[in-house]
Amino acid sequence: MLSLQLKIKPTRLSSMKKTIVLLSLYLVFNTIALAQKGFPQEPITVKYTTDKVKVDGILDETIWRVAQTGGAYYQYFPSDTLKSKHPTDIYFAFDDKNLYVAARCHTIGRNYVITSNRRDYRAGSNDNMSFVFDTFDDKTNAFLFGMNAIGVMREALIYNGGSDNEFFNTFWDNKWQGATSIEDSVWHCEMAIPFSTLRYKEGATQWNFMSYRFDTQTNETSSYVRIPQNQLIFNLAFTVPMVFEKPLKKTGANISLIPYVAARSQKDFERKNPADGTKMAIGGDAKFGITSGLNLDLTINPDFSNVEADRQVTNLTRFDITYPEQRQFFLENSDLFTGYGNSTINPFFSRRIGIAQDTVAGISVQNAIQYGARLSGKINNNWRVGLLNTQTAKDILRGIPATNFSVAAVQRKIFNRSNIAAIFVDKENLNPEINPKIAAFNRVAGLDYNIATVGNRWEGKVFYHKSFTPNDLDKGFAHGANILYRQLRYEIGYAHDWVGKGYDAEVGFVPRGDYFRIKPRVRFNFYPRSRFINRHYIGVEYEQYSNAANGVTDKSASLLWSAILPSSARCTISLNQNYTYLFSNFDALRSNGKKPSLLRGSDYDYFNVSASYLTDMRKKVVFSLISLTGQYFNGNIISLATETSYRYQPYGSIALNATYNRIQLSTGKNNIYLIGPRVDLTFTKKLFWTTFLQYNSQFDNLNINSRFQWRYAPVSDFFLVFTNNRGIETNFVKNRAIFAKLIYWFNV
Repeated sequence: MLSLQLKIKPTRLSSMKKTIVLLSLYLVFNTIALAQKGFPQEPITVKYTTDKVKVDGILDETIWRVAQTGGAYYQYFPSDTLKSKHPTDIYFAFDDKNLYVAARCHTIGRNYVITSNRRDYRAGSNDNMSFVFDTFDDKTNAFLFGMNAIGVMREALIYNGGSDNEFFNTFWDNKWQGATSIEDSVWHCEMAIPFSTLRYKEGATQWNFMSYRFDTQTNETSSYVRIPQNQLIFNLAFTVPMVFEKPLKKTGANISLIPYVAARSQKDFERKNPADGTKMAIGGDAKFGITSGLNLDLTINPDFSNVEADRQVTNLTRFDITYPEQRQFFLENSDLFTGYGNSTINPFFSRRIGIAQDTVAGISVQNAIQYGARLSGKINNNWRVGLLNTQTAKDILRGIPATNFSVAAVQRKIFNRSNIAAIFVDKENLNPEINPKIAAFNRVAGLDYNIATVGNRWEGKVFYHKSFTPNDLDKGFAHGANILYRQLRYEIGYAHDWVGKGYDAEVGFVPRGDYFRIKPRVRFNFYPRSRFINRHYIGVEYEQYSNAANGVTDKSASLLWSAILPSSARCTISLNQNYTYLFSNFDALRSNGKKPSLLRGSDYDYFNVSASYLTDMRKKVVFSLISLTGQYFNGNIISLATETSYRYQPYGSIALNATYNRIQLSTGKNNIYLIGPRVDLTFTKKLFWTTFLQYNSQFDNLNINSRFQWRYAPVSDFFLVFTNNRGIETNFVKNRAIFAKLIYWFNV
């Protein structure tokens, strides 16, 4: 077995860091220009029409007979070298107010897979079409609109070139129309997308476009532009020009008002809570199209009770984890504010706003947002800007001061798909007298260089951030770099991070500090096209953390094998050799301090195996498993996380999530359970009801969350939400609440 007992002396660590940083920067800046050249594509012509288009899914309008038909679709799965087995015909037209899109999707029958009637479905398990519009011709940011075979709609924002799944946001909503119709062996979709929903340059005559389709009856995924299987299907490197017959106009005032009225009744049985009782709230959002590319969002007294509750997880690491942002105010152009650094060095994490530390009880609590303003978007093809300011309320009983959050960001496109971006984050304590221990301010300035080439063979990032605090802590910086080179048969990547001891980003997400990390990796792809495996890869990864005081603190070497089967089921196995040095006491048993911790200064070598498996998602019953077994610090672990779901098409699904961790160490043992049955019913395309239970034995907490939603008008909803937390062992109700909220979206 490979040994990872390498020790690095602190005196040599600094020079090693500098050497690695300089070499990686040299590599990055000298490889960027290698693939900035484009390749010719036949453009799609979008015809102008003055005829009325009835959006009913029946393509009987004159414009669909004269509009240019798009070219052939190419397979993405199971192959990426053939044309799709069944044709997909697409058509475009526009008038002064709307972009019209239509498609004829041929297949072999009518046994379509539809997971539910709920908007924003998951594309990979539906018969559906997706259309992607890069409205500023930058191959970096885009809007996605999609429909499945029975007319359920979805929309999403794609940013940072769509090079990773985290750059695909389905929580964004907006107004548009769509309908479908079904005939034998073909289904049609028809859309009308208002130009007021999109952002684009006034007078533009060209956008970029791509489209992809999932056909579950033939188990085929296809795309309008041929995309290699080693790339994500929504990667914006693979687009084709779409040319409008006449320049696009600005769409009038472009103002949307989204008021709400809400009522809530809640009771905290564990501690005194000033929010207890029954209360009414009124507030809302407003959207103003300053220009066709620049948008102003305003919010007053926002209420986020309609946001679906986060699913609990068992965190076995020593550090915090994150959940995605779902609040509408923060979503559009969110990458301008949150796309800096990386997943563990992020100077601005919007979920920090509205959450504060109760200095009396020592827990995190919701903190009311009084108002917010956000200006974001494109100035022209090369420049994007973002300005954000929000104000939270003071809470004297909890020792929480009023706080103002300000963010300024600017992005400049360079080469074909790369950009340079700068950000400044400012958190101001407006009531220092409430709690003198809370700093008067916290600020971070950062500069990022985002790398993406034509064809996406090279992608990566280099960044440097600096924090500013009243104490002016030494080494208040964070730096990182990563570069990935992709070929069809192999991938080579390298990354490093360097976080100084004094770096403090209070409005960001930086779960650990004072470290230097390196992570080289390589993988080899194989495409056997056999009856048993569609494609698979073998990879090697190495990750190492170190700091000046302790030398190497963490190491992991992994040998990975991953495969996708012809049915689209997939599995992964990883053999892991680990080393961990504890620079603070760690409750590895996850006992919440009830059992002895592993002590600071101790170190451990251990070997384990992780595996995952996901069955064919086209089936009515879908099963997934994630497991970890083997050595764990000075003991052993068996960790299993499963989800089994049954689909009652198209009215919803019933799922059971279960996590079991059996941890045995020299200091004791512990069994942790997390069980979460979930019922998701979609009675119609307008009525939805979701209920889930989550029992977490680590905290002895049973959470019940039930949410009813009635979409009584486009993007306008009534929500009724009930939540209850109680202990099973103590038979004690911890807290309980019920919320009702009415939202209406109308355009001025």
